Amino acid sequence: MSTPTPRRLPVWSTGFGAQVIAGLIVGLALGLVARSMDAGLPDGEHGWLSNALTWGGNTYVQLLKLMIPPLIFAAVVTSVANLRKVANAAKLAVSTLVWFAVTAFFSVLAGIAVGLVLQPGVGTGVDPADAAEPSTQGSWLGFLNSVVPSNILGLGASAGDSGVSLNFNVLQLLVISLAIGIAAVKTGKAAEPFLAFTESLLKVVQVILWWIIRLAPIGTAALIGKAVATYGWEALGSLGKFVLAIYVGLALVIGVIYPLTLLFNRLPVLGFFRRVWPVTSLGFVTRSSMGVMPVNQRIVEERMGVPREYASFAIPLGATSKMDGCAAVYPAIAAIFVAQFYGIDLGITEYLLIVIVSVLGSAATAGTTGATVMLTLVLSTLGLPLAGVGLLLATEPIIDMGRTAVNVTGQALVTAVVANREGILDEEIWEAGEQRDLQPDTPRPEQATVTA
Repeated sequence: MSTPTPRRLPVWSTGFGAQVIAGLIVGLALGLVARSMDAGLPDGEHGWLSNALTWGGNTYVQLLKLMIPPLIFAAVVTSVANLRKVANAAKLAVSTLVWFAVTAFFSVLAGIAVGLVLQPGVGTGVDPADAAEPSTQGSWLGFLNSVVPSNILGLGASAGDSGVSLNFNVLQLLVISLAIGIAAVKTGKAAEPFLAFTESLLKVVQVILWWIIRLAPIGTAALIGKAVATYGWEALGSLGKFVLAIYVGLALVIGVIYPLTLLFNRLPVLGFFRRVWPVTSLGFVTRSSMGVMPVNQRIVEERMGVPREYASFAIPLGATSKMDGCAAVYPAIAAIFVAQFYGIDLGITEYLLIVIVSVLGSAATAGTTGATVMLTLVLSTLGLPLAGVGLLLATEPIIDMGRTAVNVTGQALVTAVVANREGILDEEIWEAGEQRDLQPDTPRPEQATVTA
């Protein structure tokens, strides 16, 4: 009598994506419990569960960000060196920027349409006394200054009550890495040992990143639990209509514009979203495009079949300048909100300016803070009161989750679209991507089309 073969669960139910979903559900439950525990405490105090969730979430984001500088440096230098083997490298770069602009254009149109239909600034109960100009503002000169590296590592320092903290400017680090990579290629044979070192460094960094990525379900549970316990519904207050408008705009981008883009480029819509789900969900809970960048690059390579040579160029570039949520939908709706709140009529010229600044200006926020700076750039261009930014700060944590989810999804989308259009998308890896779980760095099949 033969022993029956045990039934195996489907891969989708046990893989990385399922684990992230489980983390979201567990985090939601823990957040609700932590919020109920905090209800009986004095204002400003939190229970042990809230503190544990905060620590866990912050630690996970910190681990993700820890490997970003070496990843950018090693990946970009190696990518530049490998792109010399690709016949259409310049075309790839141009196509990437073009599709960044195309999707941003339609995203800002969606934001304007939602703002005009829902009119979030009309009849709001916001107190005008809450209006205040932000401490940082966006400008084209600020963008140019942020591009020029201040030191070889792109490092910066800021002093606070807790002491001096170091940070790195991603855009500067990207520029430095590109320059070093190009210089190494121009140097020729003498630079081969250096390029071999950066390639080896990249593989080491990727293994460490895989360790961190596998902690994503735990990090997701902690981050979403922290968000539920900290913000709840109180942060919406009288700005609920504005938050609704933002999420409707984001839903149009991720539910209509992105699927149409995929269909236009003959990529399966459901297949793409199943593969990109870990990126979208992590972007939602971490609120950090840079923190999700390592996972994003891994997904487009291992689940979508994008060549590493191109992915290591496109994803870091997208993480600094491809922000459909922060730089397209949000500033469009927020600018309309400010105009409606102060009773200022906008004409066709102002709407055209919103489109132009949003499409061209996302890179102007790369070296600074993102959405708030982008909004000040739009408001100053339109001549609207910058004090209106202060009205929206209370909703920042809640809407930033949705904005970041759209940002990172769009970065993966453009990378896959360009790779497909240029004929370098590995169909074998794409077909296997839905059943393939994230694994440690392993040799990939040769992609002859990459060097064609």
